[in-house]
Amino acid sequence: MPECLGIVGCGRMANAIVKGLGADRAGFAEIIVNDVDETKALTFSREHGIKTASYAELLHKCSTVIMAVKPYQVIEALKAGQGLWHPGQLLISIAAGIKLAGIEKATGNQMAVVRVMPNTPCLVGQGIAAVAAGSRATNQDVALVMSIFDCLGTAVRIDEKYMDAATAVSGSGPAYVFLVVEAFMDAALQIGLDSGLARELVLQTMQGSLQMIAQSGEHPAILRKDVSSPGGTTIAGIRQLEANGLRKAFFDAVEMAYNRSVELSKDD
Repeated sequence: MPECLGIVGCGRMANAIVKGLGADRAGFAEIIVNDVDETKALTFSREHGIKTASYAELLHKCSTVIMAVKPYQVIEALKAGQGLWHPGQLLISIAAGIKLAGIEKATGNQMAVVRVMPNTPCLVGQGIAAVAAGSRATNQDVALVMSIFDCLGTAVRIDEKYMDAATAVSGSGPAYVFLVVEAFMDAALQIGLDSGLARELVLQTMQGSLQMIAQSGEHPAILRKDVSSPGGTTIAGIRQLEANGLRKAFFDAVEMAYNRSVELSKDD
C-alpha cells in the first residue's frame, strides 16, 4: 500500500496544510480527505486535486491521519473509528484542549499520537506550531510531523505540560497582535492620517520592528531604548502607554487565556 496522508475535516487549517505541502506533498504518495459535509469535501478535493473517501476507507488506507475537525468533534470522531484504527498508524491532532491521553484512550491505546497547536499565520506560511508527542510516538513520528508543519512556517517540539502556555501565547497570540494593529491604525486616523496611509505606516512599522528584533538578537527593551531620546516624542508616547497599563494588559490577557486553556483541557 502506498504511503498515504489522510485529513479528516476540510477547514482552513486543512487547506493551509495541503497548500504548504506543495507539489511533492512531503513525500506522501497520496492525500485523501474526508468531511461530514460531502459537498465541502468535494469542493476541497477539486481545488487541490486530491481524492475524497469515506471515513472508514480513509482510516483503512492512510498510515498518517491528521484530525482537523473542531475540538468538540474530536473524541466523537475518534470513537466512530473504533475497530478501524490500527497499530503502525500515526494520528496527528490539531484540536485545542484535547489531551494526548484522551486521544490515546479513544483510539484503544494502540497507535502513535502527536498533538499539534498551530496558529492562524500558518494560512500564509508564517505560522508556528507547537508539537507534543504521545507515549507511543517515536522520534521518527515526531520528525514527520515537524516536517509537515515546517512547511507552514516553523514547528517547535515541546512537552505536553507546556501546551496550555503555548496555546495562550502562540495559539491566541495572533488575535492580540491584530488588536494592537487595529488600535494603532485607529490612533493614526485620530491624528489626521487617511486610512490607506495609516495602514501602510503601521504595518511596515510593525513588520520592520519585528525584523529588527529577529535579526539583531537584542532584547526588545534595548531596541526600545535606542529609539527613545530624552525628552523626545517616543518617550512621551511610551510613558502614556505604560500609564494606561499596556504591560499589565498583556500579562492579564495571556494569564487569562492560559487559565481558560487549562480549564478546557481538563479531563472529564
